[in-house]
Amino acid sequence: MKKISIFISAVFVAFGLSGCSDFFDQESDHVIYTDNHKIDEASDTIYSMTGVLHKLQTIADRTILLGEVRGDLVDVTSVASSDLRDLAMFSVGDDNMYNAPRDYYAIINNCNFFIAHADTAKKNNRNEYLFMREYAAIKSIRAWTYLQLATTYGRVPFVTEPILTKEQSEVDYPRYDIQAICEYFINDLLPLAERYGREYPSYGTIRGTDSQFFYFPINIVLGDLYLWAGSTSGNVEYYKQSALRYYKFISERHGDNSTYPTGTARCYWNPTSTTWDNATSTWISEVTSERARDEELITMIPGDSIRAEGNYSELINLFNSREINDYKVSLLPSLRADELSTEQEYCNVSGSGTTVTYAPKGLEDHMSGDLRLGFTWQQSYTVNRSTRERIEAHFIEKQVSRNVHIYRRQMVYLRMAEALNMAGYPRMAFQILSQGINNVVLRDEVYPYYSQSDSLWISQFDFPESRYIIMTAEDVASTVGRNYNTIGMHTRGCGFTPMNEFYQLPQDSTKTEAEMTPILQAYVDKLIIEEEGLEFAFEGIRYYDLMRYAMRQPNPGETFANFIYARRGKENREAMKSEIKVDLNNRDNWFLKWTGMN
Repeated sequence: MKKISIFISAVFVAFGLSGCSDFFDQESDHVIYTDNHKIDEASDTIYSMTGVLHKLQTIADRTILLGEVRGDLVDVTSVASSDLRDLAMFSVGDDNMYNAPRDYYAIINNCNFFIAHADTAKKNNRNEYLFMREYAAIKSIRAWTYLQLATTYGRVPFVTEPILTKEQSEVDYPRYDIQAICEYFINDLLPLAERYGREYPSYGTIRGTDSQFFYFPINIVLGDLYLWAGSTSGNVEYYKQSALRYYKFISERHGDNSTYPTGTARCYWNPTSTTWDNATSTWISEVTSERARDEELITMIPGDSIRAEGNYSELINLFNSREINDYKVSLLPSLRADELSTEQEYCNVSGSGTTVTYAPKGLEDHMSGDLRLGFTWQQSYTVNRSTRERIEAHFIEKQVSRNVHIYRRQMVYLRMAEALNMAGYPRMAFQILSQGINNVVLRDEVYPYYSQSDSLWISQFDFPESRYIIMTAEDVASTVGRNYNTIGMHTRGCGFTPMNEFYQLPQDSTKTEAEMTPILQAYVDKLIIEEEGLEFAFEGIRYYDLMRYAMRQPNPGETFANFIYARRGKENREAMKSEIKVDLNNRDNWFLKWTGMN
């Protein structure tokens, strides 16, 4: 999208040591005011919404980089900028280009202005509220932005009224931590979720991109808020509500009681292969697709197509060898990313669906274990047109678009599994990983292990077997399968998981189910954090997934530090630890610092 005149002055934030005197700087882009600042015409809402979307473009790249470069699955190269290297090594100062909280507050202040001034009572001649779709969409964007801000900085100034004067900018606003942010916006969004949880503004196609992708579904944002609230507090009820919100989005994706299955995209070996040289993927094209009919993409931040337009995403140039960067990338998959993939066991099913073999270790091109890395990271050679120099080239297929992807279908399913597990239902969470879920799976693999009250709670999750059709071993082994539409998450890269002897829940007949539950929870939690790395590597969420996981462990600091220090391989943790100068055992060092903020 081109730069669009913004309804409210864009607010650039810097943090001072006394109060918030430098918190808001009244510098602005183009400003359009209506009489008395009232938003009561369709043109006002369009200007306001597009203004907010424009401001989101400013933090798009940063959202991915902050969530990936500080994690364990990406490493910087020798050509990376000093800002990127400092980000990777947890040495970020106020002058680092990726450390600019002012940009988040520009979005928030635009949202606050709209929320304060929109005429939400105005109706059309069909007695429908004219601006409630935009109102709900902007409230959801504000909640998502605050969550990004809090999980990046830990404790942030909190303001919900628009800042328009110097006097307002000098107020010493309270600081909210992650839990307080989550609790506020849960209460803020819940009243809108039932009516506007699946209704969004309709602006058609803008510069070739369907505008339906520009919004942050309320029920997914609520699911995230509850998930973070549960991880910071340990409150089981938050996890339960998180799971229900993700399920609500799934069940209403296409209207009441609609179907939104996991799909069948996967990376797989030819079932009859004995030479292990014939692998296929339907997965990477689904992950990267921006077509509405492909169902995977839910939310993106649109970017400009050329640098001159101002909000051009640099991700494609950071992750991929191109002429514009002399074919030299700044970011590469880490050794730990390769280790994580290789550690998995690929279960190959052939014959009539009864013969199981396991793919060997030591295959080239990252094709041992889980196959998803091998279909994401492409390596080859190219020739520099000017020097004719032969150059090693790298391509990360997930980062080839001018648009920045935020939410997709598998994130919703896997986060639902994370919430279910921590809510006390590890067997249900495991089925999402192993074979997928429908009502038959729940009946056979879940209900028998839980009490009547727990089963009553689980019954809120309705996946009719006529609409959620599970892939079987016969389907995998045959070239002609049934019309199935649901597979386990791990099957997307590791073969037919239900028959994988290395991917089963632990059993102990000497323990009661109540005694087994915490054991199963810890086991499944580990499977989920691994699956999040296998499925979502290089998509900008790894760092935050690790934060939530660590928060749930007996020693959060040690757990978190061990993940990050393993970036260059488990055996090289001490060397990595010596390069990162801050102590990641200290939770305060998980967050960026900005003078006067924390």
